[in-house]
Amino acid sequence: QVQLVESGGGLVQPGGSLKLSCAASGIIFSTYTMGWYRQGPGKQRELVASISSGGNTNYADSVKGRSTISRDNTKNTVYLQMNNLKPEDAAVYYCNAASWYGRALWGQGTQVTVSS
Repeated sequence: QVQLVESGGGLVQPGGSLKLSCAASGIIFSTYTMGWYRQGPGKQRELVASISSGGNTNYADSVKGRSTISRDNTKNTVYLQMNNLKPEDAAVYYCNAASWYGRALWGQGTQVTVSS
């Protein structure tokens, strides 16, 4: 069964940290570019960070320097470590898997709330 399952979201105070995980199954994980997207209330879904099959990373300017994306191909899992969280980081975070031939998969999303 092909699926992406996110975990690690929750409520965190401003300035706090969270680590999101996305476990993939049913795909050749190592060949996919993995990404994290987010969608805040009333906003469009936007790319937060991505990591290619070769380990190249890309970050949105809004999270650069505060977030790190990584992958463990032995566990078929991609991670997003987020530090110094701000209220504007609050959103539903989605995991995405993109193949070189155009296949795109999405997880169900995990809620991140940043509030004191």
